[in-house]
Amino acid sequence: MQTTALPPGPTAGFDLGGTDESLALLRDGFARFGDIYRVFAPARGVYNYVINHPDDVKRVLLSNHRNYTKGEGMDRVKILLGNGIMTSEGDFWRRQRRMMQPAFHRRVIDQFSALIDEVNGTFAERWAASAARGEAINLTDDVSELTLDIVLRSIFGRDLARLEREMGANPFEVVAKETNRDLKFAFRFRSLGKLVAQLIERRRREPEQHGDFLAMLMDMRDRETDGPMSDKELIDEVLTLIVAGHETTAAALTWTWYLVSQHPEVAEQLHAEAAAGPASARLCAVAAPATPTGARAAPLSLDAAESLGFTHQVIQEALRLYPPGWLLTRRTIGVDELGGYAIPPRTDVFISPYMLHRHPAFWSEPEEFRPERFADADAAERHKFSYIPFAVGPRHCIGEGLAMFEMLVHVQRMSQRFRLTRAGDDPIELEAQINLRPRSNLMMTVTPR
Repeated sequence: MQTTALPPGPTAGFDLGGTDESLALLRDGFARFGDIYRVFAPARGVYNYVINHPDDVKRVLLSNHRNYTKGEGMDRVKILLGNGIMTSEGDFWRRQRRMMQPAFHRRVIDQFSALIDEVNGTFAERWAASAARGEAINLTDDVSELTLDIVLRSIFGRDLARLEREMGANPFEVVAKETNRDLKFAFRFRSLGKLVAQLIERRRREPEQHGDFLAMLMDMRDRETDGPMSDKELIDEVLTLIVAGHETTAAALTWTWYLVSQHPEVAEQLHAEAAAGPASARLCAVAAPATPTGARAAPLSLDAAESLGFTHQVIQEALRLYPPGWLLTRRTIGVDELGGYAIPPRTDVFISPYMLHRHPAFWSEPEEFRPERFADADAAERHKFSYIPFAVGPRHCIGEGLAMFEMLVHVQRMSQRFRLTRAGDDPIELEAQINLRPRSNLMMTVTPR
């Protein structure tokens, strides 16, 4: 039987999301009120609910997900991304998700192994040159450029190089160069849709074989109508893949290297695993010809990357402590019940993976960086909805597999060659906007191994 009681909450109102104060308010709210509370949002004149228990997270994102739509803040994201898979709803979203899912199958992701390896090789040489000059690297900028290069080349293939030749520069580099996500950026970014439209038209006019995401999107057909995506749908999905496929991965790698630099013993374990090579490679080494001294190792396959157990744990732990997608919102369609309280229709429910990942009932020493917790015996017993760096349920991140592959390859390749030490010891300040990232650029001293 539903209760008519209201959950506790602060007397002072505040608007969650989009401001750096939100994270501090969420910390304070959890400390004072626990797993569920409500807070008045002055901007909309309504009460929002915040949930922190994995059982309630499961209900909102999975078991009763049809009673929820995207919540507060999505209008701002739509200005940037249009009606792509991240922002769309209902039958249209289900159609798009169903069409796009095969493009993120393991077999397809594995085909990008050479591309990912090549981009990392380019940046490894850049880091080696900086080390030789005794210069620190701007890690924040470098991983932003690296992940953007990977996502753009995976979407546009050889057309990207042609665009750069024709225009004299990479027209999409604004995504990495400009960090503000305001209306000015949204207008500039949306204008790139014209370039995408020209690429689509050119490919139709001059058909060639392309093994990139744009080709896959253009070839996709609705299984019910056999119709393709419209040009607008294609553009929205491409722009969504660029932003979503770049920013979260870049932020995650920035946090990973920051945490590794603060824990030398973890850095040494990473190096040991990187030097030994993937477990899958070691198992078949007796049947493989020896690699000539100085020859570049073959690109890591997806299976090989996933066999890097400790590297995987390090990335998982970095995503636990600093999930780039630090705040999720859903809006009720009809009444629901969470934490024993009735939730009215059209109510925004906030879920913070940042807080969930630090819940002391589900994580021992939650503020500590302990990668081994993902290999502990209790890891299998931990509540499956206490860890959601890529969200969960039908709307979980479609690119999770590709993002993890990129991060595993990057950390393995760079750990093989370098030791990274933070240049400076000023406190790290969090910037909690669309993604969670350090407020200032993270500078690193690179030492060849």
